[in-house]
Amino acid sequence: MITQEMDPPTLGEGVFASPLSALRAGAATASFVSAEERVLAGAAFDKRSSQPLRSFERAGPRARLFFDPARTRAAVVTCGGICPGINSAVRGLLLELHHVYGVRDVLGVRYGFEGLVAGAAHDPVTLTPERVRSIHRLGGSVLGTSRGAQPPAAIADTLERRKIDVLFTIGGEGTLRAAGSIASEITRRGLPIGVVAVPKTIDNDIAIIDKSFGFDTAVEHARRAIDAAHTEATGARNGVCIVKLMGRDAGFVAAAATLASTEANFCLLPEFPFSLTRLLEAVAERLARRGHAVIVVAEGCGATLAGADAERDASGNLRYSSDALDVGPRLRDAVITHLHARGMAFTVKYIDPSYTIRSAPPSSSDDIYCGELARNAVHAAMAGRTGTLVGRVHGVYAHVPIPLAISQVRRVDDQLFRTVCELTGQPTLQ
Repeated sequence: MITQEMDPPTLGEGVFASPLSALRAGAATASFVSAEERVLAGAAFDKRSSQPLRSFERAGPRARLFFDPARTRAAVVTCGGICPGINSAVRGLLLELHHVYGVRDVLGVRYGFEGLVAGAAHDPVTLTPERVRSIHRLGGSVLGTSRGAQPPAAIADTLERRKIDVLFTIGGEGTLRAAGSIASEITRRGLPIGVVAVPKTIDNDIAIIDKSFGFDTAVEHARRAIDAAHTEATGARNGVCIVKLMGRDAGFVAAAATLASTEANFCLLPEFPFSLTRLLEAVAERLARRGHAVIVVAEGCGATLAGADAERDASGNLRYSSDALDVGPRLRDAVITHLHARGMAFTVKYIDPSYTIRSAPPSSSDDIYCGELARNAVHAAMAGRTGTLVGRVHGVYAHVPIPLAISQVRRVDDQLFRTVCELTGQPTLQ
């Protein structure tokens, strides 16, 4: 089997002994990860293909470090929308740096990349074990966050001026693009500064890795919303309940929550366009047969409503919560109008749990995942890796170069959508 190695840039050879050598001396876990250990990008492959299989560097502690922990200054920044688990990731980074590597100088950047631009009125805070003691129980980000691009050159200036050796970025696709640009600017200048990304987004749309943190929590809360919708719909004659869930360009939350609940009768995803006319006819037919209907719709379905002047946020994303693009109320009103025209007696209710979901504290599985991502991000940074994100690839933690991750998109595929349709029983709606 031939593999194509996809490794992140390295700042240089490791010259400092890892403090984990002393911590793990004589223990069964004393082994370190070698650069020779690989993680295959694909879980399945066709052995008849002549194309080489891609492989990534396996994540984990290295025996030799590029940075001297006693002299290292690190910074953590959280960007984009809030998401369950951000504080857990911040805490995990600080505790690993402080207690395991002995790094005592860790800064928390305020309000995203804005806090790394000269002139911004956001002074960083010093992160300590005491300051992060209980933040993992909280939703949101204790550091604050923001959207919008900032000049990579200006950020590199700040990192150099503040003598920051390692920048940890916590964010989604937009944050990864920014982190990649910052790493490129640093490399162009020949500076020994590492940039390591921890992927977060409830949308789960970051390519290559198994999932981003926050997704499990989002699905659990979304499932409860669908279950509540089912209760509402079945409690009335010809009851219809519509649940709008987050999912800008990818409908993973809506799809997974639908599969987990098993109570939805229609699931509408951005990746699979539908005819409103056919949907309305199918809803009326279901009411005639079963007397209730639950519709789950991902917010990204509102893209069909967008005109050239559609409202966008500071990052350039369509603002699906705006009146013009909010697909939930549009769908609710269309159902009401259609059923009225058919002379049916009915009740229509609408649930939008979007911001309550993303602001929730993390579930146990997300808490565990955030801790693992944080520890592996610190291992990567201290060993001199840069321009990389740390994520789980087919169950194994790996270093994925940022340019490769952002060169692809992760979307709900035909197989997953077919499974959703089999469960809901929805007809073809195109």
